[in-house]
Amino acid sequence: SLLTIGPGEIYFERFGHNAIVVRDPLRDAAIAYNYGMFDFAEDDFLWNFARGRMRYRMAANPLAFDLAMYRAEGRSITEQHLDLDPDQAAALAAFLEWNARPENAWYRYDYFDDNCSTRVRDALDRVLGGRIKLQSEGRSRGYTYRLDALRLMVPEPALMLLIDLGLGPRSDQRIDYWQESFVPMTLAQVVAETRRADGRPLVAATEVIARGEVAEPPLLPPDLRWPFLILGLALGTGLVWLGRRPERVAQAAVAIFASVFVLACGLAGLALLFLWFGSAHQAAWGNENLALLNPLCLLLVPAWVGAWRRAWRPGKLSQGIAWLVVLIAGLALFSKILPWFPQANAHWIFLLLPLHAALALDLRQRRMTPMPATR
Repeated sequence: SLLTIGPGEIYFERFGHNAIVVRDPLRDAAIAYNYGMFDFAEDDFLWNFARGRMRYRMAANPLAFDLAMYRAEGRSITEQHLDLDPDQAAALAAFLEWNARPENAWYRYDYFDDNCSTRVRDALDRVLGGRIKLQSEGRSRGYTYRLDALRLMVPEPALMLLIDLGLGPRSDQRIDYWQESFVPMTLAQVVAETRRADGRPLVAATEVIARGEVAEPPLLPPDLRWPFLILGLALGTGLVWLGRRPERVAQAAVAIFASVFVLACGLAGLALLFLWFGSAHQAAWGNENLALLNPLCLLLVPAWVGAWRRAWRPGKLSQGIAWLVVLIAGLALFSKILPWFPQANAHWIFLLLPLHAALALDLRQRRMTPMPATR
């Protein structure tokens, strides 16, 4: 049977989970085989996570143990009993037992292409002679990897936004049900619709073991384009207004905000470059947000820190870099009308482009303002 566990309260449980259950009446045993085991205490776990070289393993646990754990976490549990021929069931059980051995259990994890759910999908598809792939490949509801990842992370808004910033254009390609089966709940739907070669449904019966206490994820993530556009224009206008105020406190407020902003943008840009050229996270490669989180912003940090002093005036180089950052961010906006830039990041452009433009205007205003008289 296929066991599907709904989302949990902890951030790494938000995508749900699944397992294949094998019942052996001769041994009075029920084993749950799942591919989602990892260890935070593993050597260099965070470094391997950053490089996209995470090691996960498969585990075989008594079904009763897993059910008790998921019930305690308040997660929904659904079991789909599969109508397999005896030979298919025996082959699947033998493969899972072999795969659970310590020398075979480890694998290189990928969030979208090779995770706990795709491994379950592939094991089932193998014994069914490719029936699941045949019937799910090419059919789509128009979702993308980004859309699925964001909607499942809605309860963790800060993490949802970080994931959104880090995903590149590959995440915006339309995926079919076979690819979308990286989500355990989608795989359960795909399996429910799969038919055997003789036309019979693959699922003989479905049992809801636990309803769960965690809210189900939304069908779609929030559309942030209008909120981010309004916020970006409001912040940008506020910065320009403050920058034109003669009061020292207004000038200092802009300088402090700008210092933090350009530092954050520059460091975030370096992180995106690392994900592209230094990691195996293919979903993060070629990230168009580099036009917004520009590493060139780091060159503006000394200028804005200097702006904390009343007598400071920016040089031509600082002003030139600021306008170059605006130009590149503006090209990101223009690129949205071109088919070669498919990344769904318009909301980030709406938020960050006005801020870059406002700070460039402020540098220009400061350069034109006469130096205060001294005694």
